[in-house]
Amino acid sequence: MRHDLTLEEKIGQLLICGFDGLKPSDEIKGLIKDYHIGGVILFSRNIKDPVQTAKLCNSLQKISKTPLFICVDQEGGKVSRLPKPFTQFAGNAAIGKSNSVKLAYAFGEITAKELKAVGVNTNFAPVLDVNTNPDNPVINERAFSDNPNSVSRFGLAVIAGLQDNGAIACCKHFPGHGDTSLDSHYQLPVVEHKIERLNEIELLPFKHAAENDVAAIMTAHVLYKGLDEKYPATLSKKIIHDLLRKEIGFNGLVITDDLEMKAISDNYAVGEAAIGALSAGADIILVCKEHRKQKDAFEAILKAVKDKIISEKRIDESIERITAVKKRYLKDTITDEKKIKDIVGIKEYRNIASEIIS
Repeated sequence: MRHDLTLEEKIGQLLICGFDGLKPSDEIKGLIKDYHIGGVILFSRNIKDPVQTAKLCNSLQKISKTPLFICVDQEGGKVSRLPKPFTQFAGNAAIGKSNSVKLAYAFGEITAKELKAVGVNTNFAPVLDVNTNPDNPVINERAFSDNPNSVSRFGLAVIAGLQDNGAIACCKHFPGHGDTSLDSHYQLPVVEHKIERLNEIELLPFKHAAENDVAAIMTAHVLYKGLDEKYPATLSKKIIHDLLRKEIGFNGLVITDDLEMKAISDNYAVGEAAIGALSAGADIILVCKEHRKQKDAFEAILKAVKDKIISEKRIDESIERITAVKKRYLKDTITDEKKIKDIVGIKEYRNIASEIIS
């Protein structure tokens, strides 16, 4: 990363955006070239097979002046973006049932190696939510366990497996989405628990992750009344700055969940939410689909800095953290397409995946 970034380049670095198609769209090219965005998120709509994915990632990196975070939600189980021949894992609940830290680490390690082989450097995983509500419509089997100590054990192993092998881990959804009865993709869930209960259960795995050098933590679009009566975690200074940064002592990247999810977008315009998240202490704003909203977020942040609603010092703090993570993890951004078949979906990896299920 260059040290002489303009204000516009700095603000671009705070955005991770998605797009449609198996090749870089004109919209995403424009966001990389003209808005200097810091990263791209890929979904199933962008991924056909390993070679196509590598070509896509390489072409995105070649457009950008600074190395891009290229991100994916590869949790295993029902939230998996990578089709066969990528190794198919059963997901966190199965890892929890296997009761094997060794297998949890192996899942992280294999996932990292396969992601890196095709040019993806950031995994929005593992889920560190504690599955305390069996009727939860969104977490459920995405969680390792209903026990916070088990979630910590397996979560730390997955984080280590990913990061030891050069992929950025981003655990989610802080401060805990496990005891919700609504899906934040569609509505704003509310959690009534007081801080004493959150400390005992929900926060425990995140504290352990922060203490063990996880690169990034993603916020939940959930209203925690015991922590902040007014704002959901993604927009809450009490939760991001006071609790996560100051009390827990986390100095890695804080990434918002997608601001287009209805828990946020039904209640806030995207620009307003982006400003709120940055003011609360988040570093990276995720806007996954709509091009107009991606540009709106950039323009709103730029205006907020020029109008002194957000100080440039606040932006610089995030740039420092982003630069540190990029320096550590994004050394070789162009991947060798010829090596893919020796890494992705090999028999040894498939055998480990079937061990988790059995």
